[in-house]
Amino acid sequence: MINRRLFLGGASIAAATPLLGTVGCAGNPRAATPISDAANMGALPISVTNNSGRYTDDEILLYIVGTDLTTDRHCWVDSTGTPHPVSIDDNTNDGYTDYSIPLGALSADMTLPYMSGRIYLAMGGELGIRIVEDGNGDPALQLPAGWVDGDGSFDVLHDTVEFTHNEDGMFCNTSMVDQFSVPIGIRLTGDQDQSTGFLLPGGRDAIFETLAADPDFSPLVFDQHRIIAPGHGLDAGLFPTDYFDPYVDQVWTHYAGTDLSVTTNAGTFTGRVEGDRLLFDGGVFAIPRPSTRDVFFCDGALAAPNDGITGPVAAIVGAALNRSTLLDSAAQPTNDPATFYLNEIANHYAAVFHEHTEDGKAYGFAFDDVEDFASYVQDHGPSKLEITLTPF
Repeated sequence: MINRRLFLGGASIAAATPLLGTVGCAGNPRAATPISDAANMGALPISVTNNSGRYTDDEILLYIVGTDLTTDRHCWVDSTGTPHPVSIDDNTNDGYTDYSIPLGALSADMTLPYMSGRIYLAMGGELGIRIVEDGNGDPALQLPAGWVDGDGSFDVLHDTVEFTHNEDGMFCNTSMVDQFSVPIGIRLTGDQDQSTGFLLPGGRDAIFETLAADPDFSPLVFDQHRIIAPGHGLDAGLFPTDYFDPYVDQVWTHYAGTDLSVTTNAGTFTGRVEGDRLLFDGGVFAIPRPSTRDVFFCDGALAAPNDGITGPVAAIVGAALNRSTLLDSAAQPTNDPATFYLNEIANHYAAVFHEHTEDGKAYGFAFDDVEDFASYVQDHGPSKLEITLTPF
């Protein structure tokens, strides 16, 4: 299954801002013709509805950026759904590009081409998207880092829908993995009719209030403007670097004398702790003792390569750590949300989003797709993607 970790994982980094992929292409997109004659191949109708109750259509900007899958080049998409190549020459707006589409100017027959990327929705200001040279000297997208106080886009309310649209279908999600600011719901129709990401009434206020009242998580809340993810808060000195250490210590002690069973599509693997490593099947592969940063970022000791074995096991263990179920069940993964986040030490940032969504699903951390708890939908015969800005 294509999921967020597969189609958006592994992005390069430029400065403090994510650099989307590594391949760019030449040409001035404002004057250029489409990237290819098949630029609108597989065009998927898309609509955006503003039910925010706070901003008018004239105050909302869309940015559709990513990688054109017909050329493997970075692109931006105009109001008709046509992708154009990015260029260093696009940095004409105080050093940034202007790829914005005013919501009021969105074409009624807008479509998405075959591409993988993000749809940004910004309210009350422009986002800072810059084109830089990647390691090969090609132009590449450098995207906003909404979790960085001081980033050019920090003061602009914005959030994203992430997607891959290709010959196999449409795969998309809302995400709080990095930060949360704007409540967004998505509906994907086609072979099925699926919706996710919609908050319960009053959900946004409840999310901000709950985290603001938590001594550990409150520094991540920036008024009613933005909440940054705890991993980014840790890097910014706003969150305890040893937060998960006591829980990990308990897990390591427990499984030094007890078997941990992890079941994936490839089979069931049995783990025991020896020293600083959780060894599976007698040492065939191992997970080192993770740090707090590893747990929140689902990286480092919990990195999940797309190898069919160690990756899925690491994802399941990482999800159990974030959800604090690893001490409660020696058979993982668990799929009863009533048992998630009950420990004092848990990813309560992720928990609050699940608590206040209509379907109980959210992308609060990168392994939230374990056992299908992420705000992610896919369809192999898609007919339309609808995005809704829901009430604040």
